[in-house]
Amino acid sequence: MKYVNGINSKILEIKQSKFITYLVPYPLCKDTLASLKEQHPKARHFIVAYRYLNEFNQVVEYSTDDGEPKGTSGKPTLMVLQGADIINSAIITVRYFGGTKLGTGGLVRAYSDATNLVLSDAELFLYKDEIIKTIIFDYKNIGRVEYECLLYEVEILKKEFTHKAIFEIKSTNENLDKLFEKLSRKIKIYS
Repeated sequence: MKYVNGINSKILEIKQSKFITYLVPYPLCKDTLASLKEQHPKARHFIVAYRYLNEFNQVVEYSTDDGEPKGTSGKPTLMVLQGADIINSAIITVRYFGGTKLGTGGLVRAYSDATNLVLSDAELFLYKDEIIKTIIFDYKNIGRVEYECLLYEVEILKKEFTHKAIFEIKSTNENLDKLFEKLSRKIKIYS
């Protein structure tokens, strides 16, 4: 699965109709849509489709046709996101009607092409299912733990020092297992 980290946009023009498509991180979808409605008061349609992972690691999907004929805009946009295995991202397409009706097949192609166009130009990142753990260990092992975290691509989010060193770390389950296996041979870790 892949996701986008910033806002990307592209314009597709078909028979004088403009399709201005934005690819945004899912958390920015609502605010971006509100902003686009202010920026484009004369646009006829604001098509939205998104996919994101909820707290149970389930894919949640949504699309809307916003006044276009049913199934001709939101669904094709969502299908492109599904096909590209995009997650935690949203597509918003602003459409200005150019005076020529495209028909249902033409609309499906136009919205699919507009989505593919913005995806082809976007920098996509590989999604990793990461978890956060807290580890507690003796002060004398701080250097070793920091080195092994770097080696196994484990991010140290927070460090706290009380009677022991307490690190909050984040990585994939696989990387954390490797780290704990390596450290458990030489260091007593309480998690």
